[in-house]
Amino acid sequence: MKVIPISLGGVFLSLLPALLVVGLLFQWRMSWREGLIALIRMLVQLLSVGFLLTWLFAIEQAPLVLAILVFMILVSSWISLRTVPGVRWRLLAHAVLAIALGGGSVLALLVVAILDVSPWYEPRFLVPLAGMFFANAMNSVSLSAERMRTERARGEPVEAARRVALGAGLIPITNSLFAVGLVSLPGMMTGQILAGVSPLIAVRYQIVIMASVYAAAGIASATFLQLSGHGWRESSEVA
Repeated sequence: MKVIPISLGGVFLSLLPALLVVGLLFQWRMSWREGLIALIRMLVQLLSVGFLLTWLFAIEQAPLVLAILVFMILVSSWISLRTVPGVRWRLLAHAVLAIALGGGSVLALLVVAILDVSPWYEPRFLVPLAGMFFANAMNSVSLSAERMRTERARGEPVEAARRVALGAGLIPITNSLFAVGLVSLPGMMTGQILAGVSPLIAVRYQIVIMASVYAAAGIASATFLQLSGHGWRESSEVA
């Protein structure tokens, strides 16, 4: 099994096209600062998490791993509500419960029943998988919240708005399911193949991951919309 290392020069080279996009935003008088700040944050956050995971993998303590999962849920919940800033604080508890349920349930099933990870809190498995599920649940909740706000601002009843919002929240992952294997090879599968894993084994992993991601996104969105239904009904600031 051969893993091709990426040099620091290669990392810098990969940033050039992204900086080109920032330049285009500047030329078009758009929010180029946001793009630049996002790239800088990405670099700092990933470098930091690289060192953190190296340390975490060597320790393997259940309370510490669980604390990291709780932190991931809280951060993803806060970010998911950036599309509805006017009601962000009021809906935060709903987002936390939704993402914890959506991402946590499929994570537990995958780690305990499918992969049979031992010990169950093995950070090398638990943290990367949790990141995938919580991130997709976060995106789905974010899209659902924004669409719910829009539908309610148009005067749609809560039940009808909820159905539209759930559909909107599932658009990205549904598109991914349609396109996988025809348009795209997902990141996990590509990484395994580049690392020398048999494509047939990589496919099995990817099927499990994509089904789990779809479930995490759907459960999280449906839970959030159900929990927040009364809040949207009362809210006059949905517009």
